[in-house]
Amino acid sequence: MEYFAIIVGSIFVSNIVLAQFLGICPFIGVSGKLSTSVGMGGAVLFVMTIATIVTWVAQYYILNPLGLGFMQTIVFILVIASLVQMVEIILKKISPSLFQALGVFLPLITTNCAVLGVAILAIQKDFNLLEGVVYAISNAIGFTLAIVLFAGIREHLDNMDVPKYMRGVPIALVVAGILALSFMGFTGLV
Repeated sequence: MEYFAIIVGSIFVSNIVLAQFLGICPFIGVSGKLSTSVGMGGAVLFVMTIATIVTWVAQYYILNPLGLGFMQTIVFILVIASLVQMVEIILKKISPSLFQALGVFLPLITTNCAVLGVAILAIQKDFNLLEGVVYAISNAIGFTLAIVLFAGIREHLDNMDVPKYMRGVPIALVVAGILALSFMGFTGLV
């Protein structure tokens, strides 16, 4: 039951983008096309999951025993940056078109505060390794759900007759706000 609460809570109730407002830059920047947002969601899923595993191990087997807990943020950022470099290399080889579509936003996963936030929150919530992994995967699914929904709405809006002064970023921000409000309806679930 505890894992179910982590999953539902992370995806719907405390969605990393729509409730905690972490990872807004790629949420707004990459959500112009559905295909690009799915690719970004996959990259975030991979990086967030592996980063949480590596940072959990680093925290409990290196930093804490050596009394270096104050180095947590720096170590976690280095781990995330290394993983993003690995994802970049893999995507460049496997899917050059997705690599090109993600463009500058792929290296920005390094500074995506959602990835760092999940790694730190998994430690702060005192999760064991399996709970931390479930938490990371659930948050990545929540991130992907939010960005894919947003991209779908934005693609639909491109075909709509939107008033001149609301086109582009203004309507995107209004839709993001409404999407965040809609996720607040899940608050009583967990």
